[in-house]
Amino acid sequence: MIRKILLALLVVLVILQFFRPEKNIAAAASPNAIGTKYAVPAEVQSILKKSCNDCHSNTTEYPWYANVQPVGLWLNHHIEEGKGELNFDEFTTYSPKKARHKLEEVHEAVTEGWMPLDSYLWIHHDSKLTPEEAKVLGDWAKNLRESIPAPADEKEGEHPHEH
Repeated sequence: MIRKILLALLVVLVILQFFRPEKNIAAAASPNAIGTKYAVPAEVQSILKKSCNDCHSNTTEYPWYANVQPVGLWLNHHIEEGKGELNFDEFTTYSPKKARHKLEEVHEAVTEGWMPLDSYLWIHHDSKLTPEEAKVLGDWAKNLRESIPAPADEKEGEHPHEH
C-alpha cells in the first residue's frame, strides 16, 4: 500500500514538472520605474537590488530550485503577491496618495525589520539588511514621501488607506 502511494506521489511530481509559471523577467527597463520620476541614489538602488527587487519589481533573479515544481509555483505566488503590494518598476503609475502610502510602508518595513521576509532570508542570507542599510533605505523612503505633495483629501496626521 505504501509503495502504491509513493509511486502515485512520484507520478504526480513528474507530471507537475510540465507546469511552469511564467517567469518574472522583464524584457526591458520599465518606463514606469521609480527612478524615472524620483531620485534613487546609487546606494539605495544597490540596496533595492540586493534586498527588494526579487519580489517588488518586474525582474526576479531565480535560484536553480525555481525550476523544480511545486517550488517554482510557490515562488511565483510569492512574487506575484509582493508585486501586488509594491512594484518599484510600476511605481510612477501610482497616484500621489498611493505612492506616499507605499513609501510610508517601506520606511516602516525596513526600520521595524519585517522586510525582507524571514522566509526569504532563510535562503537569501545576503539579502538581510544591515542596520545601516535599513537606515539609508528608510530615510530615503521617508524623505521621498515628504517630497510628494499630499493630496487635498489626505489630512495631516491621517494615514492613507489606499492599496
